[in-house]
Amino acid sequence: CRNMANKTGHTVVSVDYRLAPEDPFPSGLEDCYYVTKEIFKRPHLLNCKEEDITLIGDSAGGNLAAAVSLMARDRGEFYPRRQILIYPATNFDHSETSPYPSVHENAKNYIMTSKRIQDYLDLYVEKEEDKLNPYVAPILSDDLKDQPDTLIITAQYDPLRDEGEAYGHRLEEFHNKVEIHRLEDAIHGFF
Repeated sequence: CRNMANKTGHTVVSVDYRLAPEDPFPSGLEDCYYVTKEIFKRPHLLNCKEEDITLIGDSAGGNLAAAVSLMARDRGEFYPRRQILIYPATNFDHSETSPYPSVHENAKNYIMTSKRIQDYLDLYVEKEEDKLNPYVAPILSDDLKDQPDTLIITAQYDPLRDEGEAYGHRLEEFHNKVEIHRLEDAIHGFF
């Protein structure tokens, strides 16, 4: 975060959200939502305006940023204008039945394996019915309209690559402005 702040000249706020398994879904998401809402209510505390605020997250943080954007639209308390999702987790299934080729192609030989991702998600989500909740798996949302302008960055050798890109295409289907960039020869965590 310090590096991002130094390179961009912008204020960076990192949420110390509660973690699973001690605090499963939706605890961490609610923490992120609450902090984001408070920043939107008082942007002057960070010497900025609402339109200056961009939600950013990588991996599980990309999932949380996407879910906060959906939740913000649904609750109507604030409206993020931009989000940057870096190799985001957008679906729940990283098993052998996953529809995404990258889950299978990049399953074992890299730092972040498909099994590790699935294990993390299983710790995050306790209730079976929550696995289909769009706040857990944003790509499963029936309604992706009115989402922030979105930049999605994926890595070629990442199990999350295809679902991140597919989420971008789903956002486009709902007429959101989206850019998708895949970094060739990159692995999960390169950022």
